[in-house]
Amino acid sequence: MNRGIIAACTVAVALAVTATGCTHEGASEQGWKRDATPAERLRISDAVQVLTERCMERQGFRYWPGVRLSQEESRVAGYVNDDVAWAAAHGYGSRIDEKADRARRANPNGKYRAGLPPRRRAAYDKALDGGPDTPVVTAEVPTPNGTGRIGKRLGGCSAEAEEKLFGDAAAWFRADKAVTSLQGLYVPRITRDAKFTAALADWSRCMGRAGHPYPDPPAARDAVARKSAGLPRDEAFVAEKRVAVAEARCARESSLAAVARERETYYRDRLPDRYRELIGTHRRLEHQAYVRATGLAGPRV
Repeated sequence: MNRGIIAACTVAVALAVTATGCTHEGASEQGWKRDATPAERLRISDAVQVLTERCMERQGFRYWPGVRLSQEESRVAGYVNDDVAWAAAHGYGSRIDEKADRARRANPNGKYRAGLPPRRRAAYDKALDGGPDTPVVTAEVPTPNGTGRIGKRLGGCSAEAEEKLFGDAAAWFRADKAVTSLQGLYVPRITRDAKFTAALADWSRCMGRAGHPYPDPPAARDAVARKSAGLPRDEAFVAEKRVAVAEARCARESSLAAVARERETYYRDRLPDRYRELIGTHRRLEHQAYVRATGLAGPRV
């Protein structure tokens, strides 16, 4: 249940803004006037893996990109899901999470690294991420109480792949961490917003009528997780889908998902200028990466 519960508990209403620009392979690299779509971000992620594999091979090592989930399986519901068909097929995504966990455990890179002699293993680590001596790049991130800092080592083939896609791996790291952290500034305002709370109350009443008396989507998903722990696997999945379908239907009936998207846009657009500039930088770098990724990785099906 990780996918749905983590997304819900953060109360993050991170959903793509309506596209206003061109995204075909010949698009310019000046930047988007919108956020990248989930499908576009998947393509960038896949291209990073392609470039990392090529780089590691040049260094004399094998490297296997991770198992790719389908585009449908990679869907993240966010705060509330309003896709009834997806909920009917996947519930809250528990079996997709299981599939992803199995793929991670079966990833051949760990076994390959463990089988290398100590010196080769150290060389592998250095080739992949630069090793322990790689300088740490620091990102300053906004918080409700000021600013914080997040550090990351940028080196080896991992950094090279991002450098080739984004043009500047350090700038991308700083922009991405900062923009992701902006949710902490505006999500609390969304949850107190009168339009949002009215839609949430409608959603809760709808869920009550359906036999699922929960105050909000996180509470519904937490309850499903607790109940699933004591049920046989197939029975738990049936129960999960039942609540997930009710959530999606009530999200449509109450317009909760639509209101959440609209309120996110409203409050995000009213952030101080310095934060909107960060968003612009993030979009520009991500767009550059997507344009370059189209020549390296195909779209997921």
